[in-house]
Amino acid sequence: MSTAAVPRKSKWTPSQIVLTALGVAVSAVWMTPLLWALFTSLKSETEAVEVPTHWVPQEWTGQAWKALFESGNITNWFVNSVIVSVCVTFIVVLVSALAGYGFARTEFRGKNALLGLVMAGLMVSPAVLGVPLFTTVQSMGMVDTYWGMILPQCAPAAMVYILYKFFQSIPHELEEAAYIDGAGRWRVFFTIVLPLSRPSLSAVGIFTFIASWNNFLWPYMVTNNPDLMTMPNGIATVMNSYGIQWAQLMAGGLMAGLPLIVVFVFFQRQIVSGVAHTGLAGQ
Repeated sequence: MSTAAVPRKSKWTPSQIVLTALGVAVSAVWMTPLLWALFTSLKSETEAVEVPTHWVPQEWTGQAWKALFESGNITNWFVNSVIVSVCVTFIVVLVSALAGYGFARTEFRGKNALLGLVMAGLMVSPAVLGVPLFTTVQSMGMVDTYWGMILPQCAPAAMVYILYKFFQSIPHELEEAAYIDGAGRWRVFFTIVLPLSRPSLSAVGIFTFIASWNNFLWPYMVTNNPDLMTMPNGIATVMNSYGIQWAQLMAGGLMAGLPLIVVFVFFQRQIVSGVAHTGLAGQ
């Protein structure tokens, strides 16, 4: 009775060994600051500033985390960041999808000039627009309001371009078949185009959420009320009020960055797929 020979597992090639070692090294470089921040947040303030410093706490304590929650209204800041980031993401995805589809599928007078104007927004730094935006928001009475933080972040030139490029790649025959069956433009957009655009819409939403969550400058300019501050601004305020408390600073940084780490871990496939589908990977 003969048995089929079990194929031996192929040995690693030199290129695989080099790439694996390189991947481990890069991962270690990226993980080192996170581990340092975690260990520092579990030290006492006295131990955190000792020289020479050491990685592992000699005495493990959650004093910094407790002090962070007691001294700052961190729960409100977290909720504010969630509200602002989710609203900005929803508006940007909606506006970008409508604008990108309009540029990709409709013809109207001045289309190229308007598209060029939108793309020109990519060349303007947000910091340059800070003063005129603040003046506009102030004249509209939206200082120290959620809308004052949300609306100025909803001018998504880059996101319009990403979806514009994707919509151009959708075959016209799909929409023409729907038109023949009696569907209107809005029904085609919502029932055919948007379902096909899920990878790109997911990527746009994730990029926008991350950018809004990390946005420090604009909420800092338009908000003075501690109850409306977002996580980056709130943590910076605590550090200015109480001096540089390194253990608290590391704890606050970890808490502020945790949602972004979760988003990247669970949605990294959508990010890669979205970039690949837009055709921007090679540009």
